[in-house]
Amino acid sequence: MTQLWIAGQHVAGTGTSVTVINPATEEVVAAVGSAVLEQVDSAVRAARDAADGWRRTPAAERADLLHGIATWLREHSDALARQMSIEGGKPLIENSDEVGWSAACFDYYAELGRHERGRVLPPVEDGQLALVLKEPLGVVAAIVPWNYPLLLLAWKLAPALAAGNTVVAKPSPYTPLSTLMLAGAFAELSPGVVNLVTGGAEVGEALVVHPGTDLVAFTGSTAAGLRIGELCARQVKRTHLELGGKDAFIVCEDADLSVAAPGAAWAAYLNAGQVCTSAERFYVMDSVYDEFVERMVAEAAAVRLGDPLAAGTDMGPMIAEVQRAKVEGQLASARDGGARILVGGDRGGFERGWFLSPSVVVDATDDLPLMREETFGPVAPIVRVSSLDEAIARANALPYGLGANVYTNRTDYAYRCLDELKAGTVWINDPLTDNDAGPFGGMKASGNSRELGPEGLEAFRETKHVHWDTRAERKPWWYPYA
Repeated sequence: MTQLWIAGQHVAGTGTSVTVINPATEEVVAAVGSAVLEQVDSAVRAARDAADGWRRTPAAERADLLHGIATWLREHSDALARQMSIEGGKPLIENSDEVGWSAACFDYYAELGRHERGRVLPPVEDGQLALVLKEPLGVVAAIVPWNYPLLLLAWKLAPALAAGNTVVAKPSPYTPLSTLMLAGAFAELSPGVVNLVTGGAEVGEALVVHPGTDLVAFTGSTAAGLRIGELCARQVKRTHLELGGKDAFIVCEDADLSVAAPGAAWAAYLNAGQVCTSAERFYVMDSVYDEFVERMVAEAAAVRLGDPLAAGTDMGPMIAEVQRAKVEGQLASARDGGARILVGGDRGGFERGWFLSPSVVVDATDDLPLMREETFGPVAPIVRVSSLDEAIARANALPYGLGANVYTNRTDYAYRCLDELKAGTVWINDPLTDNDAGPFGGMKASGNSRELGPEGLEAFRETKHVHWDTRAERKPWWYPYA
């Protein structure tokens, strides 16, 4: 499927053709026509035209339709997972999980969306009714990255729809095909409730500045988020930004390293390290440092790199040559700065495909890009620390604050970490686990919003206060004053 979805119809994109490449083979998968500005405008107008009808659709009916999307996803799981592996490079098992998680998100918000619409306040005078109403914002522009194309769309789309908004979504030009397949899932919705347009940054910016969009929900780099924030500020338009991270992973001296090391490897190398909450800085207590490093080297060496469609593959290629080059550049500068690469960091013997073997790096100093900038690749730099005080201080030192991981069995250590780490999610002894009912998002430069949980629904709603005097009497405090 290579066509846009606008107002309930398949439409060929008439803009510049985007070539989708299989990152494991470097072969062309498809050419997808981008939306031109007129088609972006058509999609926004379709969403605007559908907004009032969708807003007034009873919540129970909206819930049934969202459950229907979840059912469609599960019924098409194999085809969706295969398509995501072909265009995105994640192993098939990870993409099957992604489809299941996406379906669960729609089921969750189907029910949460009909739970409440606000609250009743105690009145300040007899005979009055005071209400707080939660209303949809209108049209949401959802701009989604390539690393989890369906899941991160679901995290925006499900609560936006449950709140009564309509949506225009744009996938990454790296992975548009699996998103365009979802047109079948939206066929039961009224035309214009969900629209899909494709293209690069110019299409995304057209959605951001369009006067018909009321909120921009974006997951991606901090730099792009800053640009979106600037453009939206000019219109006083709301933003929902989930941005970059440089997550810390703390290993305390009491941790069971037979568990902590495999957990650390998974946190660092999942999806070739291309997860916004990938562990990218490891702070390990001095007394267990040597053994942890030894175990991490063994874990990295055991990761099976290969064809994402093949059984037994643990890690596929990176998404694109430019992304791999960035990571290789960080590794090279780290090596030049005195760091040592103990394992990995090469191309795994593959002549084709954007493969990069998982690496372990030691002796990296804090001034290196590897320790300060988002890597988004399968690299685990490990740093020796003398105390939990030092680990927390170094974890908090960067402007990012998306997530943080801790391995400890000590209650006092765990409490200090959950209290003192400046991160939107703190995982203790279980890295990277999401919970539909628990909010996800960052602090500081990692974002200004929350996805999932009741907070995820609230992000797509506007608050209205209604003050109603049922008796309509003249008030004694009006003019003239006594």
